[in-house]
Amino acid sequence: MKVGGQAVIEGVLMLGSRVSMAVRNKDGEIVLEDLSQGSVATKKLFRVPFLRGFVSLYYSLYFGIKALNRSAEISSGESVKKSELLWTTLFAFGLAIGLFVLLPMWITGLFDALRKNEVLFAVVEGALRLTFFVLYVWIISFFPDVKRLFQYHGAEHMVINAYENSEQLELENVKKYGTIHPRCGTSFIMIFLIFSVVVLSLASPIASKSFVWRLVSRLVLLPLTAGFAYELLRVSSKNPTLLRILFYPGLFFQKLTTAQPDDSQLEVAIAALKRVLPDSSKEEGPDYFG
Repeated sequence: MKVGGQAVIEGVLMLGSRVSMAVRNKDGEIVLEDLSQGSVATKKLFRVPFLRGFVSLYYSLYFGIKALNRSAEISSGESVKKSELLWTTLFAFGLAIGLFVLLPMWITGLFDALRKNEVLFAVVEGALRLTFFVLYVWIISFFPDVKRLFQYHGAEHMVINAYENSEQLELENVKKYGTIHPRCGTSFIMIFLIFSVVVLSLASPIASKSFVWRLVSRLVLLPLTAGFAYELLRVSSKNPTLLRILFYPGLFFQKLTTAQPDDSQLEVAIAALKRVLPDSSKEEGPDYFG
């Protein structure tokens, strides 16, 4: 079956036959915790083209936020107030919308020539959005805590690469593999940002020059864009040579969002993956992000 995962604070979240995470606590022990006892989505939902992309994105965000909050408690040994979690989550979403949606639209709208041409507006706006995203990730990559998060991201990829190559999930086997994975959520974001320029350009005939309408149109087209980007990612993961050039940006971007983990971090990722594997590796499951 296909599995996917995310890095969390001092640990790794894995999605497979169940949703579980492994986190190393302050005493150096690996703590395993289940966030869902079964598959998080019905097979029917994950078989509907274009819809499955948005569904997968929703579950990845939902369990990702839940795991980040819980991993912070486990790794620190301190409880986090629900009010603090709520405000942190709202701030994160607000920052994302402001930095990657509103700011590019506002800057692009400062130029008269761009305001009169919706296709050109979408292209420039998309280029700014992509630039801001790359710069943002590059800047935070220098923070010590983020560096460790990126190491766990690399560990997650190495373990999944080993599993998908039918290796026994032992430390020495996993260490043979790289930190890049074609089905990574990071690649999905890059594909989404690039493809959103195409979608918004095609939708330009029905667009208005109103700032509010532009904002609404981008939010409405979000599920459609996510669906197309997900389908392209699926094709890429099954036929890595077919669309190699198109997906170079996403694979290259993983050089920023992953780092070489140490043995202790790989042990955490191995424990997380073993937790979500079914009794039979042939069991079908949703097509999660890697």
